[in-house]
This record gives sequence, structure tokens and C-alpha cells, in this order.
Amino acid sequence: MRKIKKKLPKDMEVTEIKFEGCEIVIYTKSKDYIGKEMPFMKELVSELKKRIIIRPDPSICTDPDTAKKIILETLPEEAGIKEVTFLPEFSLVILEAEKPGIAIGRGGEILREAKRKALWDIRVKRVPAIPSDVVKTLREMLYREASFRKDFLDKVGRRIHSGIKETEWVRITALGGFREVGRSCLLLQTPESKVLIDCGIKPGSNEFPYLNVPEFDINSIDAVVLSHAHLDHCGLIPYLYEYGYDGPLYCTAPTRDLMVLLCMDYIELLQKEGKKPPYSTKGIREAVKRCIPLEYEEVSDITPDIRLTLYSAGHILGSAIVHFHIGEGLHNVIYTGDFKFERTSLFDPASYAFQRCETLIIESTYGIDKMPRRHEAEETLMRIVKETVEKNGKVLIPVFAVGRAQDVMVILAKNNFEYSVYLDGMLWDALAIHTAYPEYLGRELQKMIFKEGFNPFLSEIFKRVGSASERKEIIESSDPCVILATSGMLTGGPAIEYLKYLAEDEKNTLLFVGYQGEGTLGRRIQKGWEEVPMEIEGKKVAVKIKCRVETVEGLSGHSDQTQIINYLKRFKSKPHRILCNHGEAQKCVELAKTLGRLFKCEAYAPRNLETLRLR
Repeated sequence: MRKIKKKLPKDMEVTEIKFEGCEIVIYTKSKDYIGKEMPFMKELVSELKKRIIIRPDPSICTDPDTAKKIILETLPEEAGIKEVTFLPEFSLVILEAEKPGIAIGRGGEILREAKRKALWDIRVKRVPAIPSDVVKTLREMLYREASFRKDFLDKVGRRIHSGIKETEWVRITALGGFREVGRSCLLLQTPESKVLIDCGIKPGSNEFPYLNVPEFDINSIDAVVLSHAHLDHCGLIPYLYEYGYDGPLYCTAPTRDLMVLLCMDYIELLQKEGKKPPYSTKGIREAVKRCIPLEYEEVSDITPDIRLTLYSAGHILGSAIVHFHIGEGLHNVIYTGDFKFERTSLFDPASYAFQRCETLIIESTYGIDKMPRRHEAEETLMRIVKETVEKNGKVLIPVFAVGRAQDVMVILAKNNFEYSVYLDGMLWDALAIHTAYPEYLGRELQKMIFKEGFNPFLSEIFKRVGSASERKEIIESSDPCVILATSGMLTGGPAIEYLKYLAEDEKNTLLFVGYQGEGTLGRRIQKGWEEVPMEIEGKKVAVKIKCRVETVEGLSGHSDQTQIINYLKRFKSKPHRILCNHGEAQKCVELAKTLGRLFKCEAYAPRNLETLRLR
């Protein structure tokens, strides 16, 4: 703070300097410093290596009615401003626009002009192309909690900037997701910091991470970092907040929104099954209130000795490869989470732009497998779908609400599929969130949406299923169609309801496009079970699987062995140590052997509950 004050111009009339997480915010009464680019700020940021923001002191902000009028007159009408929300606690205005780029202007000039005239800081958010209740509710909640968040962010910032002590060692503890798929969770420790990375559930079971070990103390965790919003990575995060954790959660904005959607659905599903959820909606709310969303490649201090950067993982919307820079260049840890090193319908390949990597923690889901090329997989999908509808049959595709569902939708839309495609479960809500964050999609899809004017998500073939009666109509209809329904491994959800009535008709097809966990109904049918027990109208019955059963390999959001190897070959700095996780035991062990041999480094597949010193 002293350094900052020393460097500021004397006429700046600084009234307050506050932290907002790792950012430093300077409040000034001088109108001359609002909405302008100033050389001394660039020098200050460069010297301190901190992000610094200048905002008007509340006393000089124009009144909201006048400010709104000024802003709407300054910004082009084509920007499509739908909502203007004032947060006086931050001297901040949030604009929700259909076209944020037009609102901001080339180089940000239009927005800076609006700031100068209105004397408010201004941020622009995108209005989803499909209305999203989740996005709307989250934004409204965060606006209501502005006062809480200002105090919380300042508290987090004071902890981050409390001074770097010498970091002598780094270690991790495997709390879940090692030599298994599910309940991903690990603890990164230094003498100064404790950071929890992911905290998921194991789909189809009651297995949670090992949070009862001596290394884990919920009251001493400095930060939680979430790689992406699949339940095996995020499903237990609200539990942390409900039972004592009150620190920050770092992830991308779409990951935050999707986490809320999936965790709410998880609670609802357990309640329908007569089971007690491990947390309530309160835990989800508390997590959102304390979430600090980060952009890709945005460097952020999260503890006094750990700096975090998120990179695109190419797996699902907002998914991130997590990079930790520890100490003053002491050690760099990269955690891939789930990643895809291949261009897909939705995303560009995972990023590999790391300057240094001493320890790499990498997923092994398909670590010993080799999948077909992407274009072959898409052709196979379209062939199976067309063959089924031509026989007047229905195609049931069990999908994860986030990831494969949207991938299949884009493939169908761009191939001019003409039959109805029904979206059941959370799929419509997940789709709406995708339309709120198109900047997180791949460049080809963005080009299709913004330059060519074709948004595949808005195709007329996609129809929302909103009730059990609509589901019944689809099942009983004689019209051919495609049904995308959760859950992806047939562990529950509407996909089960469709399967009960479609499985015994040979015209229909059950088509798997994603990973089927060991012990799940999806895996059993994949293995060739011809009859499965299911509950129909309160009675257990044996349902015969007479429909066609197919699996399309190559559409997965995970990298196969070839992609993993090619990914590592792109690293500028080869890792000294590779740790394999997120895979069945044999795959983790075999992948570790392969990578160790190829890259001539230490490679190991840790077990859950192992602690390893990295430095």
C-alpha cells in the first residue's frame, strides 16, 4: 500500500485503497483519472506485478438515473443493452448486452468514454441467446451480495498480500481420483499455504474424497481451485462451505454457473431416490458468494506464495488446466484435470503454453487406449442415427448434461439433420449457459456464430422436454427422433425412463458417446447384458435389451494415449515428474510406465491417501 501511495500523482485525491482478491482498487475523487489510460499505471503494475484498478469515489459518481441515461446515449444502440445494474459498493455499473463487443468498442474506447461521462466504473456481460434461469438467478444474487463480497474480497486480498515467507518444500496429498475415476480431490501444501484442488463425488456410489485425514483441516484451507464442472470434480464443493470453509473458490465463470446447475440437480436426484444429500442449497449459495471467477491465462495470486493461472482444457465449457507457480520460481505444478488435445465441434485443443513445469499431474481415463480420429467418430454417429430414423426408430443417447450433449447437438445441426432432437433433463439449462459464454467456445464455432450468422444451438430441430407427460408423448409417438437425456452413465435421470420403454423394440438404438464407469448400468449394457432389472410403476421388472446397442468412440472429451503423448511433446519445458490420476488402476499404472519411458523422467501412479513431496 505504501509503495502504491508513493507512486500516485499528488493531485489524484485518493480516498481509499482496497483489495478485491488479488486486485488492488484505488478510489479517487479526481474526475481526471476516470476512464483514461495513464502511463504511470502501467509502470506501477509492471513494478508490483499486481493488477490495479482505478474507480471513482462514490461521492463523485453521478446519480443512477442520470448515469443510466448517459450510458445508454453513449453506447451504440446495436449493442442491445437489456439490463443496467448499479453496485454503489464498488462504484460499479453492470451492463447486460446482446453484443458486448459493440458496447465496449474497438480497443475499449466507447466504454472508456461512458466511464468518463457517467463517472462510474462499467463492466459488460453477455445476455444469453437462450434465457437462462441459472445465469439470471446467479447474477441477481451476486448483485444483492455486493456489500458482503466487498468485505470478503478485501479479507482475501489481505491474506494474499500478507507477505511471502521463504518456501522450502511443496507436497501433495491424494484425497480422491487416484487409480480410479470419480471423487477427484487433492491437497497442495507449502509451509505457508494449503490449496484444495477439485472436490468431487463418485457417480453411482456414496464414495466421497478422504477428507478425514490428518493433512486436511477445513479451517486451514486458503483456497479451493475447481478445474471444471463435472460432478466427479465439483460435486462435493458445496459440502465444504456448509461445514465450515469460508474462503475463496477459483474457477472460470461458466464453471461456476454449471457447477450450480449440476449440484442443484444432484440434490434433487438424491431426494427423489429417498436419500439424504450431503449438503443443501445453502452450501451452493455460500460457494457462489465466495467464488472469484478468472479468465483463461489471467495470472492471480491466491496465497502469499502461490500464483494461479487457468488455461483452456478443451474438455467442457470453461474447463481449465490449472497451473500453480509456487514461491519465487521455486516449483511449477500443472494439473490437467480432464483435457482434450484435439479440435472438437465445440473447442480448440487444450493449451500447452507453459513456460515451466516441474510436476505434471495428468489424467489417465483413456491412458492406454487409442480412439478413432474425430471426423471418423462424427461420421459413425451420423451413420448410426440415419440408419435408425430411416427404419422409423428412435435413438436414445445418454449424455452428460455438460459436454457431450452440446457436442452431439453441433454435429447434428451442422450435418443438416432434419428430424426432431429432444433435450431432456438439465440439457436445456446447460445449453442456455453455453449461449451466455460463446467466447469460451472454439474459434471455428465462434466464427460460425458471429461471422457466418449460424448458431447451431438455436436450430429449430432442438426441442425442450419439460414434463413427464411430454416424455410419455415422445415414447408413444410413432415418429422417428433422437433423444438426448441425462444421465450419461444411466445411473439415474430421464435417460432411464426412456430406456424402460424403448429397450425392447429392435427398431430403436441405444447409443453411447461417453465414458461408462465400472459398475454403472451403462457399462453393463456395453458389456452385453441382454436383460437388466429396472423399476416400472413401483415394481422391479427385467427389461430385455432388444434394441441396437452402439458405442461411438472418439467423441469423448478425454484424450487417448496418442493425444496425451502428442500433448506432452509440445511442452516448452519437459516435466521432471509425471503423476497419473483419474483412470482405472491399470490405466494409470500403464500410462505412467509409458510416459516415464518416453520422456525419461520420474513417472508414477499414486494411490489415494499417499502424500508426495514434490520439492
